[in-house]
Amino acid sequence: MMPMPGANLVGIAQSLEAAGVEGLWAPQMFGAPFTTLAAVAPATQRVKLGTGIALAFVRSPLETACSAIDLDLVSDGRVVLGLGSSAQSQVEGSFGSVYGKPLAHMREIVGMIRAIVTKGHSGELTELGGDYHRLDLSHFRLLHPPVRAHIPIILPALFQKASTQAAEIADGLLGHPLWNDAWIDREVMPAIKAGLDLSGRARDAFTLNISIFTAISDDRREATDDCRATIAYYSQSPQYLRYFQEIGFGREAAAIQAAFARGDYQAMTAACTDAMVNSIAIIGPRDEVRDRVAQRAAQADAITPVIPHYGLSPEKSAIYGQRIADAFYD
Repeated sequence: MMPMPGANLVGIAQSLEAAGVEGLWAPQMFGAPFTTLAAVAPATQRVKLGTGIALAFVRSPLETACSAIDLDLVSDGRVVLGLGSSAQSQVEGSFGSVYGKPLAHMREIVGMIRAIVTKGHSGELTELGGDYHRLDLSHFRLLHPPVRAHIPIILPALFQKASTQAAEIADGLLGHPLWNDAWIDREVMPAIKAGLDLSGRARDAFTLNISIFTAISDDRREATDDCRATIAYYSQSPQYLRYFQEIGFGREAAAIQAAFARGDYQAMTAACTDAMVNSIAIIGPRDEVRDRVAQRAAQADAITPVIPHYGLSPEKSAIYGQRIADAFYD
């Protein structure tokens, strides 16, 4: 759910709820996702409302916790708090915030948010301190008890260590849409097991949601071309180069990142080969896509289909969205 005029936002949210989706994600590009979800909350009754993903390092842990608590009140307990580190260049450059060591920074923030949600109304909190944040909460009180003492926290991941940390300290993991089948089987599932072992939890205490670039079409060539710019855009970060090297597309990713650095968006798209697109995105006729999604998500608890959207008209994006609805929802 992207920001849009209120009537459009409400209409789409209500139609998705009626279709039977489990929940809705609102991403953060720059503006916080809580605003979009607050507009959706009173217009829906059942769907979960997820920040997917709120940038964890660009605001105080207290502000993030209070935003989640308030949204949980407005929605009567339907919030899923997705928190991510984003790219260092965006956090430090665009937002002027501290990035630091992302795994340690995220662990600190998650711990503080959990404490505020659980005890922020009780007067028990005095100071919360760590390497990145120091909060004096001696005079802090929530205006109301939280709807729930525990708001689910979901962490995203591309690499193994982030997957392990999510399984150790969070309620779930939102898999990166750049993941392909081999990466999930070879790297993600062992990393999740390692994190669950550290936390002493069973697999059924943790939710794995896999995001999948999905383009349903009988014209495979057109759908591959339609996905190319989206895959290229998501591949632009130099932090991701190691991932592409490990799945066999290091040369393509390096070319995409070099083109992005010089602002050549056409060259970014051209460097994203058919093989790269089809390794990551699931493309093809309806029944084939359903079978391949089931295979990729065999060990997951949920999926988040992601339509190709960069470089496409709103009308064409809507067509791909409708095909997903027809294929996966009642």
